[in-house]
Amino acid sequence: MMLIESGDDAIAVDCGLMFPDDELPGVDYVIPDFSYALAKRERFHGVVLTHGHEDHIGALPYLLRSARLPVYATPLTRAFVADKLREHALSEAADLRPRLAIDTPVGTIVHTGDFKLDPSPLDGEPADTRRFAELGEEGVAVLCSDSTNVDRPGHTQSEIEVGAALAERFDHATGRIILATFASHIHRIQQVLTLAAARGRHVALLGRSMERNVAIAAELGYLHLPAGLLRPLEELVALAPERQVILSTGSQGEPNSALALMAAGEHKYVQIARGDLVVISARVIPGNERTVGRVINALYRLGAEVLYEDNAFVHVSGHASQEDLKLMLKLTQPRYFVPVHGEYRHLLGHARLAAGMGFAADRVLLVEDGTAVEVTPTTARIIPGYPTGRVLVDGKGIGDVGSVVLRDRQILADDGVIAVALTFDAGGAVVAGPEIASRGVIYVKENEALLEDMKSAVRAALTARDPAEPWDRDAIGARVRTAVRQLVNQRVQRKPIVLPIILEV
Repeated sequence: MMLIESGDDAIAVDCGLMFPDDELPGVDYVIPDFSYALAKRERFHGVVLTHGHEDHIGALPYLLRSARLPVYATPLTRAFVADKLREHALSEAADLRPRLAIDTPVGTIVHTGDFKLDPSPLDGEPADTRRFAELGEEGVAVLCSDSTNVDRPGHTQSEIEVGAALAERFDHATGRIILATFASHIHRIQQVLTLAAARGRHVALLGRSMERNVAIAAELGYLHLPAGLLRPLEELVALAPERQVILSTGSQGEPNSALALMAAGEHKYVQIARGDLVVISARVIPGNERTVGRVINALYRLGAEVLYEDNAFVHVSGHASQEDLKLMLKLTQPRYFVPVHGEYRHLLGHARLAAGMGFAADRVLLVEDGTAVEVTPTTARIIPGYPTGRVLVDGKGIGDVGSVVLRDRQILADDGVIAVALTFDAGGAVVAGPEIASRGVIYVKENEALLEDMKSAVRAALTARDPAEPWDRDAIGARVRTAVRQLVNQRVQRKPIVLPIILEV
């Protein structure tokens, strides 16, 4: 999410979410901290969405819960957002508008979003490079350009090229074809539908987002669906394998996705069998390599042939490569350049690419989350950042999972938990216990001796109390916790969470 301010006015570009990595156990999503933007809601004039991927629109419902704002987007992105808002019961929370022109007193700011300069796109509508050149001639103050593929030389390949490669795979497939891709990749989906129809195959859609996005794109005219091509899954699997194509979600190995369930042998209708061809037609997002690898291994074990980016040409990027990025800089001729969208190494690489084209160091501003750039008619500089951060979404909880909770979850995952129950009478004497339960630390039936030693350690800790010391639940719990943790660490080198359960009768 980028916030652009000019005088008393502000507008945001994109409002995406991030999927958690292994360091955030149990977290569903990571969204931006909207505090600064919401503090200026009286002059916050809306959100501009560059396109409909989750990392650009996914956090919008959480923002709109706190502020009713105009949202500007192209028709397809607007339809994706409207459907997402209905899911969150927020249909009235936004004014969705299709048109936008942004200018500022210091000049035009061009934000490319995710882009590629495809000379022969599937829809026959190549990028309007002439318009970018016109903007450059009129004067661009700042260019904010996608940096994701800055490490890749040359030009990004056309979507039509991967279509030709997939056609060859379809021609040689003798059994069922299962293809996983992003549900928002409408051109890739269209190519699969077209290939299936031309070869007498029928298609079933797997995954709620796939079903929803195909329906929306078809209704708006972005997808052509030949009559009778789509079949419900339960009907499709009754056909001969050579007449089946399953278009599925799960290209990132998501645990409960359709592809992951198939790989685990847990899907209600689809059992992977020898002769199946599984195509993962997507780039693996950094951080997802292990989960995708597990899915691929499981599919191979079930007898499927698996094609993915590392072993076959089944995907082309949706991001501009080096020569495309250079062309964008040449066309727009910005006074100042801000690389965006990518990890730090990508932003730095893009800055160096611009420097190699003759951009002076003071014209390139390298920024990260929370960095603020001040632009005037004659200068641009990085100024002290504004409050920013990330908010963790876990189930219905938004922002209630902090570092302490995450630390406890990590300890639970690494070292487990031990519960110790004790019952005291009104005089402070133990009348029951200690009873001990362990999860993820030891297998109790094979460690009876350690269990008895833990009980002895608890009794010893209680006996060591000063009789004059007043009975205090928290103090008792602290003694129990310390005694058990020290013993377990000494015996098995683990530091579990210890939960004392103190009861009074």
